[in-house]
Amino acid sequence: MSIELKLSRANRIYRPFEPLEGKSFLQVRGGSAGIIESFYGVVKPISILNKSIEIRPSGKIGSGTTEILFSMILRQPEEDNVERFYETFHGANISIQYLITVDIMRGYLHKTLSTTTEFLVESDKADLLERPVSPEMVIFYITQDTQRHPLLHELKSGGFRVTGKMSSQCSLSDPITGELTVEATAVPICSIDIHLLRIESVLLGERIITETSLIKSTQIADGDVCRNMTLPIYVILPRLLTCPTIFAGPFSIEFKVSIVVSFHSELSKIHSKSDPTNPSIWMAMETLPLELVRTR
Repeated sequence: MSIELKLSRANRIYRPFEPLEGKSFLQVRGGSAGIIESFYGVVKPISILNKSIEIRPSGKIGSGTTEILFSMILRQPEEDNVERFYETFHGANISIQYLITVDIMRGYLHKTLSTTTEFLVESDKADLLERPVSPEMVIFYITQDTQRHPLLHELKSGGFRVTGKMSSQCSLSDPITGELTVEATAVPICSIDIHLLRIESVLLGERIITETSLIKSTQIADGDVCRNMTLPIYVILPRLLTCPTIFAGPFSIEFKVSIVVSFHSELSKIHSKSDPTNPSIWMAMETLPLELVRTR
């Protein structure tokens, strides 16, 4: 006997007040079974949802393939919903997952059959902001005086100046936008990159443990760019690795954007890999906060 679970939507995206629908397929050679649909959401350290429904009572299932339809509302409008639904998110230390499981209870001497698949949850439309989100741009300056880490002597003495602006609030369905201008530099530029960072914090006892990790890097310039030329910034947000900014009691998920300017140096050829959260002496960096929201 085998079992397969298919949801009604190919993208597997549902909202809390929408019906979760699908089919379970059973391939059997005879016997009796009772079917329990076990549906639950898992988030550490919070349990968001745990529901079970019976989609077929105990009894005999004929040979061949049996198709069983099911439908479930994740959250009823009349329910007293104390706990909110957080959007699906896959981070380095925090994961918000919603899983649906179908179980076949086959009696005393037979092993229970089970299969699980993940579906994605997005915020209810009633809770979403109206589009367009008002653009909030932050102006930034990158010079030798704004750097808190050691720099190459020629960078410190010769100086450099990079200016620009970038959106500080962004809809998850829109790209991060902005612009950048290299006004002056004594050392040729090797590349300019935009790093999208996540900041995951967990409350452990009386302490808050925070870790910053890289989500993606986007190169907006390769080589020594022309001075005083405006370069566009355009970064697409990855679906599963981002979510609306969350400040919950036991955990929080925030995002930042780092503009990293790498200069030509012999040391950069020796140490080709570097930590984006800890810049090397041949790099200049500016980090800006980024609020992510879901819009209609």
